[in-house]
Amino acid sequence: MTTKLHIAFSPCPNDTFVFHAWAHGLVPDAPKLEVTFADIDITNGLAADGAGPEVLKISYAALPWVLDKYKLLPCGGALGRGCGPLVLTRKGAGAIKHPRQLSGRRIAVPSERSTAYLLFRLWAAQQVPDGPAEIVVMPFDEIMPAVQNGTIDAGLVIHEARFTYPSYNLNLLTDLGSWWESDTGLPIPLGAIIARRDLDHESITGWIRSSLQYAWDHPLDCQEYVLSHAQELSPEVAKSHIDLYVNEFTMNLGEDGYAAISALLTRAAAEGLVPAIDPELLR
Repeated sequence: MTTKLHIAFSPCPNDTFVFHAWAHGLVPDAPKLEVTFADIDITNGLAADGAGPEVLKISYAALPWVLDKYKLLPCGGALGRGCGPLVLTRKGAGAIKHPRQLSGRRIAVPSERSTAYLLFRLWAAQQVPDGPAEIVVMPFDEIMPAVQNGTIDAGLVIHEARFTYPSYNLNLLTDLGSWWESDTGLPIPLGAIIARRDLDHESITGWIRSSLQYAWDHPLDCQEYVLSHAQELSPEVAKSHIDLYVNEFTMNLGEDGYAAISALLTRAAAEGLVPAIDPELLR
């Protein structure tokens, strides 16, 4: 049995909440956890290179490129309802108030290998005639200011932007999570936990579930750890973030979770956005 395991995940509250106990030696019989904090766009790249940490948090949108090297674990990730990405536009004169007005416009996105981007493209294929003129990739924390100052016509935002966009005086054009759920009846697959295929997946799954259960049982114990990595979020926003993204699917994907992942990747492959996958590799 290994004495140390290297993991990479984001500094977002949901990830630090889930892994706090393990990272602090509070999970019985688990190896020491060596943590690298990185934005999900970076972890997507580490997984694709195949030379990254043994365990990673990546976007479900990146899964088709890495399933030959990594196994999807049935816990620890972010998948749920009412937690989808948002498409925002600025208010005022000339404001974009209907999806069809995005035709020929510049749209900022946090990554082109993210669930948010796949959902946006699948939605735009239905709602935006001729599509946007340009997709601009920028760090997610720069998107709302860019929409606000007019550098960008619309922005695709994720994470805590769901709670903070009103402070930028922006307009919610669409909630892609609501669109996905009404279109499919399924939850939204956002972030996946994957582990190298040569590891003991059953043990790792058990350690992650123990770490999550500890966080649920002792939420105040991990508060300092969560807030120290939460990029200046208030305790209230951090708690809202955790309440939204850490749920029953974090403990166990279950049949609805696997159905949602399959639906997303199958639709995206049909649009040519990702490579087709072998469904057997998802389990």
